[in-house]
Amino acid sequence: MRSATRTNLSHLLRHGALQHPAAPALTYKDTTCSYIELWQRVCGFASALAAIGLQRDDRVAIFLEKRIETVVAIFGTTAADCVTVPVNPLLRPQQVAYILADCNVRLLVTSTDRWAQLREYLAGNDGLEHVVLVDQETAETDRPDGGVRQTRGWTPMFSGATGEIPKIASVDCDMAAILYTSGSTGKPKGVVLSHRNMIVGAESVSDYLENGPHDTILSVLPLSFDAGLSQLTTGFNSGAHVVLLNYLLPGDVVRLCEKHRVTGITGVPPFWIQIAALTWPPEVAARLRYFANTGGRMPKATLERLRVQFPQAMPFLMYGLTEAFRSTYLDPAEIDRRPDSIGKAIPNAEVLVVRPDGTRCDPGEPGELVHRGPLVAMGYWNDPLRTAERFRPLPGANASWRPPEIAVFSGDTVVADDEGFLFFVGRRDEMIKTSGYRVSPTEIEEVAYASGLTRDAVALGIDDEALGQRIVLIASPMTNSLDVGALLTAFKRRLPQYMVPSQVIEMTAIPTNPNGKFDRVLLREQLRS
Repeated sequence: MRSATRTNLSHLLRHGALQHPAAPALTYKDTTCSYIELWQRVCGFASALAAIGLQRDDRVAIFLEKRIETVVAIFGTTAADCVTVPVNPLLRPQQVAYILADCNVRLLVTSTDRWAQLREYLAGNDGLEHVVLVDQETAETDRPDGGVRQTRGWTPMFSGATGEIPKIASVDCDMAAILYTSGSTGKPKGVVLSHRNMIVGAESVSDYLENGPHDTILSVLPLSFDAGLSQLTTGFNSGAHVVLLNYLLPGDVVRLCEKHRVTGITGVPPFWIQIAALTWPPEVAARLRYFANTGGRMPKATLERLRVQFPQAMPFLMYGLTEAFRSTYLDPAEIDRRPDSIGKAIPNAEVLVVRPDGTRCDPGEPGELVHRGPLVAMGYWNDPLRTAERFRPLPGANASWRPPEIAVFSGDTVVADDEGFLFFVGRRDEMIKTSGYRVSPTEIEEVAYASGLTRDAVALGIDDEALGQRIVLIASPMTNSLDVGALLTAFKRRLPQYMVPSQVIEMTAIPTNPNGKFDRVLLREQLRS
């Protein structure tokens, strides 16, 4: 192999295989792959996709927990010039089926158990032609709904592959991944990221975290998250060792940190609240070089406990948009001066605070956070109207001789101080941010309506020290009284746990505003009082 320009996401691994082939790249349970071994597996997967007949820009979804095959599929898909669609393993079958249909996934990588739960929801989806089961060694042709669907085991999939990576035709501004996040309409929206978005993001984050081959990164966030996927891209960009953990118990974090000599962890506030309550062996805590928070504001008390727990570790407080991969971070040197700040723009990005007319806000004046630069995503999959709303030119920022540069307008209100440090004020839309997830109120309300138990329903996010926001559902009953137990059962059956309301409040009549819409502002004020 000879070195070349990095224009494809998979080139992060190719570069690692060239620079330090024998170094550990990825560990799951008792299996560790070196950089050269992982690269060879990625090449084999890419070759297998080509042998099956997948074409440039075909979508490949990965619906799995974290494991070696998950990572191989993510990077092997891009190496084959296809588009990777990592799906949150906590999603319910109906939600997964929507994603597969929405972006016309042609091949799905999953497990036998997950496929057994999912297949009945795919009736009529003729676009899904191939299913690869990572825990199955046989191959069969499956026609559950009249459509031709080839089901393969993981090993048989490679039988027709040459093991050589196909010639990459894509350039860095082409599609690499689609990450699904909740949308304000209730249906998940697919954020389309280019190879350049993800490579520059890896370079920028590893720059300020100072990642290198000396690091071992514990991957605790879902790989369907931009921040979770960033643990892989950042680690591989810098030649670090990434250890996968399907997080369930806080004690597992301590155990793996001790076993693998972990130096860096990125998590969301609920994760850090649990970690801060643990007793850490001094020698394990001393090895942690940094801890980073994203997905919501970390409670001050938690930050203080973590700094006592890990006295030698640098704390990084970060803010990011899926639409821009990463946006800001607070330099650890500023933590004591401004612990509530989300910091400044990451390397190779510019973050602006603007008024509704697009002009710049003065220090101390709240405005919308706007992100410009090479991290700005390509848009929302197959949704030009929503893309035009969120991705648009900055007024007065473009010369007449060039096409307008597109920035992403976050919908979040922030304020900058005199030194340019940013402080989060609130969200302009009604999205709920809980446990690091963005949750659509409409998606929750639709489940309430589908239960047949509620006449009206409004889901709100109420500030919560541990979760960022907790979900409260206000509902009026279909009959004389609301069966809260049955309603919660319906939520648990249809939605992942993080989307289940923590509280259901019965209200005979839900107030409306002059436009006839439910008055969410009034309801939120009533809940806070």
